[in-house]
Amino acid sequence: MKKKWVKKTGKIVGYSLLVLILIFSFLLYRFTRTKSDQEVLDTFKEEAFQPTINYFNFKNKKIRVIQMQKELDTSLPNLIFIHGSPGSGLDFKRYLSDTLLNAKANLITYDRIGYGMDSKVEVLNSIDQEIEVLHQLIQNYSEVNTILIGYSYGGTIATASPKNYKSKLLLAPAIKGELEPMYWVLNLYKWKLTRPLVPNVFKYAAQEKFKHRTELVKFENKWAISSSYVTSIHGNLDRIVPYKNSLFLKNIFDKNRFELIPIEKGSHALIWTDFELIKNKIITLIEN
Repeated sequence: MKKKWVKKTGKIVGYSLLVLILIFSFLLYRFTRTKSDQEVLDTFKEEAFQPTINYFNFKNKKIRVIQMQKELDTSLPNLIFIHGSPGSGLDFKRYLSDTLLNAKANLITYDRIGYGMDSKVEVLNSIDQEIEVLHQLIQNYSEVNTILIGYSYGGTIATASPKNYKSKLLLAPAIKGELEPMYWVLNLYKWKLTRPLVPNVFKYAAQEKFKHRTELVKFENKWAISSSYVTSIHGNLDRIVPYKNSLFLKNIFDKNRFELIPIEKGSHALIWTDFELIKNKIITLIEN
């Protein structure tokens, strides 16, 4: 009798976990799926500024670019927003649609490979190649008149780019591989049984997460090559990309070209929760 009860209980628990994973996977897909061009345009329908969408090719892969000005004003600086993992250019929608920022700069973002329209194209899993994509995007812009704004892994890419920009603004950047937390949820990607249930965008994010340990170490002596002024804004309670990443940067940069702005009790969601702080810093960087 006891064995039957244990077996029955095991089945109930197993089926319950499967149902929860299916629901979790559906919700992940629902809220993270890549939007079509028309859906992107529709998200700005009620805004004062409407974007244009362009594409460029990188090694036979199409990359979507969202640009808020139809024609770039060469007298204004360029703000290039780089998203994290997972994510998309629309993570910066509030910044892209902001009236004051649009008056002061050309605003541009893009969907990194693996997070764009073709969900079957895997992530690059290479910081060097991510830099190549960025450099191809900005090849027609003046570097000294360009500000990179990178969030999470986007901050990694911005930091690693060796070009000399007007400025770099890092938002919770991932820098030290040994600081990368590996959470239990990543097992959903590792386990063969659950991997098919994980949306592609999260598979790719997991791939990048596992790759951080080896990729980040390649740049430990390269982060400060660029002469750009660097600002890092980071929540001191960030559990996704620990605050110690920015403390590490503070120790390797000269004091006259690095600023660390900690957010007390701040989390990894800072680009949404601390919009005004980040926006005001962007304006300061534009005007300096």
